[in-house]
Amino acid sequence: MTTNRLSPTVASNTVEETFDYVVVGGGSAGAAVAARLSEDPNVTVALLEAGPTDVDKDVVLQLNRWMELLESGYDWDYPIEPQKNGNSHMRHARAKVLGGCSSHNSCIAFWAPKEDMDEWEKLGAQGWNAESTYPLFKRLETNDQATGEPGDIHGDAGPVHLMQIPPKDPCGVALLEACQQQGIPTVQFNTDETVVKGANFFQVNRREDGTRASSSVSYIHPILDRENFTLLTDTWVKEILFDDDGGVPRATGVSVVNNAFGRASAIRASKEVVISAGAIDSPKLLMLSGIGPAEHLQEHGIDVRVDSPGVGRHLQDHPEAVIAWEAKQPMVEDSTQWWEIGIFADTLEGSGASDRPGRPDLMMHYGSVPFDMHTLRQGYPTSDNTFCLTPNITHAKSRGTVRLRSRDYRDKPMVDPQYFTDPDGHDMRVAVAGIKLAREIVAQPAMAEWAGEELFPGKDVQTDEQIADYVQRTHNTVYHPAGTVRMGAADDVMSPLTPDLRVKGVQGLRVADASVMPELTTVNPNITTMMIGERCADLIKAG
Repeated sequence: MTTNRLSPTVASNTVEETFDYVVVGGGSAGAAVAARLSEDPNVTVALLEAGPTDVDKDVVLQLNRWMELLESGYDWDYPIEPQKNGNSHMRHARAKVLGGCSSHNSCIAFWAPKEDMDEWEKLGAQGWNAESTYPLFKRLETNDQATGEPGDIHGDAGPVHLMQIPPKDPCGVALLEACQQQGIPTVQFNTDETVVKGANFFQVNRREDGTRASSSVSYIHPILDRENFTLLTDTWVKEILFDDDGGVPRATGVSVVNNAFGRASAIRASKEVVISAGAIDSPKLLMLSGIGPAEHLQEHGIDVRVDSPGVGRHLQDHPEAVIAWEAKQPMVEDSTQWWEIGIFADTLEGSGASDRPGRPDLMMHYGSVPFDMHTLRQGYPTSDNTFCLTPNITHAKSRGTVRLRSRDYRDKPMVDPQYFTDPDGHDMRVAVAGIKLAREIVAQPAMAEWAGEELFPGKDVQTDEQIADYVQRTHNTVYHPAGTVRMGAADDVMSPLTPDLRVKGVQGLRVADASVMPELTTVNPNITTMMIGERCADLIKAG
């Protein structure tokens, strides 16, 4: 099969090519896996991406254009199943382009809190504690906050460039002053200390010229000419191939389609296959390949290779409410990425109700743009000159599923987040508290010259019940699905992976992306997902 490093030729369904390692998905983790594995000149690595390349595509590469990508041709644009307690109009944006969601998001860059990583280990992911993973965060970054001094937490030689957003947005500067007046101090993010109560401009993974420091820009663009590395874009994997003879099945490659006719060809892996298709498509691919809940697979006529009931379960996310004001002054017309400030708080502090002490249960993003994508259809007013806050639940307790719609790989999966269905009402309680806190912040004197009419939910929505009804009908997601192929202890039947990311019940197959998280991170998880790719490569190299 003749290949081009940026786009494959149409492949015959009778010709195969073999590599040592085949990585499925050129996203946040997959790009890191492939780049690190191919550092060894003695192995060959193929990276397969269903979407197109991002090379020379300004709409993808320029960070401040990221909102143009939602529901575009670069978006798989997954609908969700009807929600009992949530907004059924919501979509899950999943990037259909090299770099995955790191080529599609706002590049908010957080190290996971140490408490998160230590919790992963307590949940059965042996070896994923903060002591083991923090050196990987440092290794992957070049941070403009790095001092180069001994003991500095930050890296200054990694592939992913992180920068502090400068305080150029006057409304945002006023908002931080209002936070201080309300009792939320201005703090620095990405230090050794977890921010439980604090606010600031974000760090983002962006280069000085405005190019997003996505996983593709950071890991793949520099190695396109590496002799032992092959990139195949526009190459959709429809099934994992196995050798089922001799006992335990072994992954031997993948069946791909890269032409208009649906003709499949095989790409073989002599050592391992790594699935990095994301928290929605990784469980889908496993199930299409016979690894998943037996009854569900049988319903779709798929032979069961491994009955793994945890595949597609435990779907977690960061659901977010939204509250917006008409601005009294003109909002900024230029921005790093339009969502530049984060605010953390713990709404259950002191109540004894928090089961994650030392971490906030609420995070808000500040947006300097209109954000009425779920409110306008509900009849709420809008304006072209607005700012908003989006309170989200950092550790939502609701759990959803990813299921097959059919055995046809072209069908979009059934994504059912089951928002706000946790039995004790924790998720909605935090969302309601977030709307109230947002109002308290914006009511402070520092925002008096900026905050006009509250557009939604509006001043007449005051009781907990009224706010909850509003949130249920209009909430969005921060687009952070995770946990659907989680790693855990060897004897945990609901964890499809061992802590070394191997798929239980087969050989030669690992998963590396946000689906492996035992618990979604408190913060935006993209940098953590890159870290998962770094660690996966280390685990493979270690044998």
